[in-house]
Amino acid sequence: MVRITRITTQKKYKHRYNIFLEHGDKEQYGFSVDEAILIEHRLQKGMELDQAMITTLQQQDSLHKSYTLAINYLSYRMRTKKEIYDYLVKKEVDETQITTIMERLEKEKLINDQQFAESFTQTRLHTTSKGPRLVKQELKEKGVAEAIAAQAIEPFTYEVQFDKAYHHAQKKLNQKSKHSYRQRLQKLQGYLMQKGFDQDVIKDVLAEAADQRDHGVEWEALVHHGEKAMRKYKQKWSGYTLTNKVKEALYRKGFTIEQINQFIESQESEN
Repeated sequence: MVRITRITTQKKYKHRYNIFLEHGDKEQYGFSVDEAILIEHRLQKGMELDQAMITTLQQQDSLHKSYTLAINYLSYRMRTKKEIYDYLVKKEVDETQITTIMERLEKEKLINDQQFAESFTQTRLHTTSKGPRLVKQELKEKGVAEAIAAQAIEPFTYEVQFDKAYHHAQKKLNQKSKHSYRQRLQKLQGYLMQKGFDQDVIKDVLAEAADQRDHGVEWEALVHHGEKAMRKYKQKWSGYTLTNKVKEALYRKGFTIEQINQFIESQESEN
């Protein structure tokens, strides 16, 4: 048995206390504990401790420090079970302690993957341009189970997705471009797929966008590429071969045969 000779507050951490123990006719530093441990065990000067109690106090203090780490990590935003677990592993917390901490956090309702998934989805729905598939992928990467993630993205209805995707389509298609409308639609399709929208939504948005194409802008793009091809191939080809070379170049750019023939006819009439 050893007696507590003195208890002092740490200078840097006011909620932690240094416990000094008798050592012969002198005293020496024994260990430190959090204020919560100090109060729980009513530690005070003159109290006698055996080695088993000292070990228990140190273990409880270590667990409390690890628990505090988790609480601080949670203070910035909601976290999934996996995020908390990975964080504690990174901090080199003992596996047994991690299990105890996770159980306590769940019991105190401080971690709940379903609530996290619902809140995360609502934030993504209202503040980002992402579709449900991408949001679901993000949830799964954070450790949310497939069933919970699938349920969480239900607010991404067809109507909600169509409005978001169509907004992106208008924004993309209104940008100045020298590409054919077909190429622009292909790029738009890839963009919407990367954003995580459902295939049926993308299909309908592209159909709607195709009906609203600006033929004037399309013709300007066609003329731009057509004249560029003419200048390029005139240096080596002429007549029928030149025409075919230009047609091939424009077709690769995504223009229709009808548009290409119209351009060729306009060039021939000018000459």
